[in-house]
Amino acid sequence: MWQRVWATLENALYITEWLSDYTTDTLRADAMAGLTVGVMLIPQGMAYAVIAGMPPIYGLYAGLVPLLTYPLFGSSKHLALGPVAIDMLIVGAGIGALAQAGTERYVALAILLTAMVGLMQMMMGMMQLGFVANLLSRPVIAGLTSAAALIISTSQLGNLLGMELGRSQYVHVLLQEALQNVASTHLLTLGIGGVCILTLILLPRWMPLVPEALVVVGGSTLASWFFELDEYGVEIIGAVPTGLPRPEVWASSFSDLNALLPVAITLALVQFMKNVSLGRVFAARHGYTIDANRELVGVGASNFFGSLFQSIPTSGSFSRSAVNDQAGAQTPLANIFAAIIIALTLLFLTPLFYYLPVPALAAIIIVAGLGLIDLHELRNLFRARRRDGYIALFTASCILFIGLQEGILLGIGASVIVVLFRISRPNVAELGHVPGTRLFRDMERFEQAVRLKDIMVLRVDASFSFANAEYFKDFILEKSEREGRNVEVVVVDGSSINDLDTTAIGALFSVVESLEEMGIELHITGLIGPVREVVRRSGLYGLLGEDHFHLDPHEAVVGVLERWDAQDDENRVERYFATTEPEKKEATPAAS
Repeated sequence: MWQRVWATLENALYITEWLSDYTTDTLRADAMAGLTVGVMLIPQGMAYAVIAGMPPIYGLYAGLVPLLTYPLFGSSKHLALGPVAIDMLIVGAGIGALAQAGTERYVALAILLTAMVGLMQMMMGMMQLGFVANLLSRPVIAGLTSAAALIISTSQLGNLLGMELGRSQYVHVLLQEALQNVASTHLLTLGIGGVCILTLILLPRWMPLVPEALVVVGGSTLASWFFELDEYGVEIIGAVPTGLPRPEVWASSFSDLNALLPVAITLALVQFMKNVSLGRVFAARHGYTIDANRELVGVGASNFFGSLFQSIPTSGSFSRSAVNDQAGAQTPLANIFAAIIIALTLLFLTPLFYYLPVPALAAIIIVAGLGLIDLHELRNLFRARRRDGYIALFTASCILFIGLQEGILLGIGASVIVVLFRISRPNVAELGHVPGTRLFRDMERFEQAVRLKDIMVLRVDASFSFANAEYFKDFILEKSEREGRNVEVVVVDGSSINDLDTTAIGALFSVVESLEEMGIELHITGLIGPVREVVRRSGLYGLLGEDHFHLDPHEAVVGVLERWDAQDDENRVERYFATTEPEKKEATPAAS
């Protein structure tokens, strides 16, 4: 009985796979990394909560229970959890339409959203649905990240300039409103924000080991207190609650759940895609593997249990995970040490943030936001496959001018359409014989490959399905008509066809009938077992005959040439095997 219980725990809790090998050296390394990340998380958590339209204290709440939960389930040894700027932008855009930012209802909806995201992710992980995140392709993520960077940065223009600007997820709206009210800029606020931005940019270059965000928070708070900047019109954070978050059950209704569902789905997928991508980077660097479905359960459990303690959505952070790795983290337990720093801050240090200037938080958000823009990634997309680069730009443009969720959905739709278009128009290569061998190669890529007289050899580089059946049929018929040479046999190399549905079978029947009317034989080669069974059960095998199915194009060509030789006493087969030098592509001695 106890063995079964332990086996169940081992399967559910990933911590059991590495805890038995834990040593004091590992503990020391995790403690150092966790303390470093925890110090970094204090200002970032507070700043990112502001992006979501939440009071800053909720950014600290998000650095507590979720970080204690993830090590139990998560499979990444270096992922550092906490509030993330992109996630907060999605939260703000989704809930902003339902409630006024900062109000009790707004906070309640944000915490309910966290629970929904966590529950959804856990269910997906337990159902082994990790593959669903593939809907968010690399170009869509790149477009989302770049657009989010601009939205996050411009959302803080009001706090940076010391003026009241409406909340909006549209960059052009925020810029226009800021320009219209530029005369009301509070110069002292702008000056403080500007100094903080310069500090955040320059300090890492001069002293890379110093946590620049903490320096900005500490220095600006001290200056604000000493010079009483709030008396001169500089907005400050004010009273921050002290103490650990109390457990609370979410207040929800069906209408709230229904309204939040699209945001929850979007956030669950975006979080998971980022976590798996980031986790795989560190896994490859350190020689271990991560389980996508375990990651769903790990991050989902962090969000779900965190929501019971007033946490907003959390996921893996790019910057903090990099610091976690550089500081020497060995296991997910480093997150627990980071949570200890947050707990101590909540218990004893929150009064110190009373005089924290709002423009200092705005500066942290702006620099973090602009740091998300990855021009190198966009350049790589265009270099590798131009259409992927255009999908990224399309996604970014839709997010900026239409809306965040709408832009993500349109980006996913564009990716799916491109995939379907590629499937519907597969590469059909004409193969030529490589003289002196049994090989047939793509004539556009191999200069040695030569065309056989009266025989056309084709290869379909895709699954043959309803999506491309008509295209393949039209290609064969049009190719046969356009060739300008007498084609008597079409040989289809089916070695790359790994699937065949009923629509494709119907198209093949139509191809056979059309070719027969034109006096052209169809031969098929290299079908794998499952596809061959479909062909046999459909009746196509019986229609064509056993002698029209072959192991490879060479066997098909030899069989056709032998039959022709027997009919007119020629020696085509002998010339086919004897040819050692490539001729012009219009014909070969083997079939002349």
